[in-house]
Amino acid sequence: MIADFSGGQITSNAGIILLAELDRKLQITSEFAKCFQDHRDSAYTNYSVYKLLAQRVYGIILGYEDVNDHDKLRYDPALTIALGKLDFINSTPDILAGKSIINRLEYCPETILNQKQSRYHRIEPDPKVIEKAFVEIFLASYKKPPREIVIDMDVTDDQVHGNQEGAFFNPYYKGVCYAPLYIFCGHHLLVAKLRSSNVDTAA
Repeated sequence: MIADFSGGQITSNAGIILLAELDRKLQITSEFAKCFQDHRDSAYTNYSVYKLLAQRVYGIILGYEDVNDHDKLRYDPALTIALGKLDFINSTPDILAGKSIINRLEYCPETILNQKQSRYHRIEPDPKVIEKAFVEIFLASYKKPPREIVIDMDVTDDQVHGNQEGAFFNPYYKGVCYAPLYIFCGHHLLVAKLRSSNVDTAA
């Protein structure tokens, strides 16, 4: 008898394959990708904005909130299949993007004024277009215009552990946090605003 605990190519995240198929049909992530301008040279680009966004969004869906989780997730076979980087004919998967590349998608310091000339931060989001995309996805979910919609505005706390910029102690939440504002209609998220917590949370 031989016991082998190496496991081979295994995953605990197989459900993401079904969610990715649904995402492709609804085209939510692909529409979201249109809200970004890519100033990179395509000849030297391995990961499109759409693939980077999909990898990050799928990672969050799976419960991996931190960008540094992707240094291990980039080898996950289920996520690789979900992103179209592995099929059942070619058993050698491509490696997905790591934390450094995804960080360039998410983080762009305000000191960088010209992203076309930036060395590391050349993917530019358009906040106005992103806000419009949230509303358009919401409207597209209805077959016909509803007679009435109810808007629900919620503030919550996002606790931080460190010296993050814009984080303050909030006496209501009894901790150092942000106070993001969310606007929902039913289960649809229409607006998400990250705010500092040195404000009246009900404002």
